[in-house]
Amino acid sequence: MDPGLRVVILEKSNKLLSKVKISGGGRCNVTHACYDIAEMTRRYPRGGHFVKKLFHQFFTSDTIAWFKERGVALKTEADGRMFPVSDSSQTIIDCLLKEAGRYGVEIRMQCGVTALEQTDAGFAIHTAAKETFHCDYVCVACGGFPKAAQFQWLEDLGHSIAEPVPSLFTFNSPRHPVTALMGVSVADAKVMVTGTKLQQRGPLLITHWGISGPVVLRLSAWGARELAALNWSFRAVINWLPEIPEPLLRERMGQWRLEKAAQKVGSKNQLGLPNRLWEFLLEQSGIDAQKRWADLPSKNQNLLIRNIGAFELPVGGKTTYKEEFVTAGGITLAELDPQTMMSKKVPGLFFTGEVIDVDGITGGYNFQHAWSSGFAAARALVQRSAG
Repeated sequence: MDPGLRVVILEKSNKLLSKVKISGGGRCNVTHACYDIAEMTRRYPRGGHFVKKLFHQFFTSDTIAWFKERGVALKTEADGRMFPVSDSSQTIIDCLLKEAGRYGVEIRMQCGVTALEQTDAGFAIHTAAKETFHCDYVCVACGGFPKAAQFQWLEDLGHSIAEPVPSLFTFNSPRHPVTALMGVSVADAKVMVTGTKLQQRGPLLITHWGISGPVVLRLSAWGARELAALNWSFRAVINWLPEIPEPLLRERMGQWRLEKAAQKVGSKNQLGLPNRLWEFLLEQSGIDAQKRWADLPSKNQNLLIRNIGAFELPVGGKTTYKEEFVTAGGITLAELDPQTMMSKKVPGLFFTGEVIDVDGITGGYNFQHAWSSGFAAARALVQRSAG
């Protein structure tokens, strides 16, 4: 940082780094243990090509090293997500605030920006408290906005906005009997959306409002715009056992009818599904759990096979996944220089993080974009101020 620069952060709320605080269930999913740039860029439904240029400046390994140099060690979990060893987001918050204090960064709380104006000398920032700040450079790092109208103060400077829509949300199935299974999880499920090419595979969680888990969150990210166009009303098709092809499943059930002829169908499932889910699928297939395998009608067996491999769930709405809330949309990428994060329309104006039209799936990817874009903007701003 240039010691000659005076940096002031204008924070709208009375809390700093609140999103960092709740990320990862209060542990802060700092980044993802992916060290290949090409592979990493495939985790961004929007903006993958853009972030590729950023990652050449500041990547996952740089994030890990940056925190380590400041006394914060990160650990990697089985799914690749990285957290502070302390398992507390407060560790990350304390580190960032300490760094800001080290460089004399001034922080103004409850100082929401209402307008940004270009002047002959640079910029005038107008706030809700009727204050005006004059500065040479501005970096907008305000996060995403759920409504296009909230971008108006940036559109007034000549920028165009990619329509904001929610990303990383769960699927609601109000009053559907599956919600009685709340708390049941499946380690590997495949979820598709009828009438689209959208599909994802991964852990699924049944909730009291519908379905959630990484597979649903990823699906909502990749399908953010398509699902918004459907007004979040569609049919999801769930394969509870994607690793077992239907012919093999049919063959196994045929064997069970012979080998387990006297056993009750509901006594124990051989497929590794949670027992509550198995009982639910039997019920949905019109099968009495007390019925013997030998007495299982072919019609009901076929229905059970279909419900295991292609269970149709009507979805009517979404619920924001509070820890991971992300908005797709924002400042159009064509109007930004990915090397510097500076506006191509307004010299001296920089953008970082979710306010631009980049968003990643869940797993630390959105934070990595924030660190990378923040680094690129800060370095470019210092170089520009130095002349």
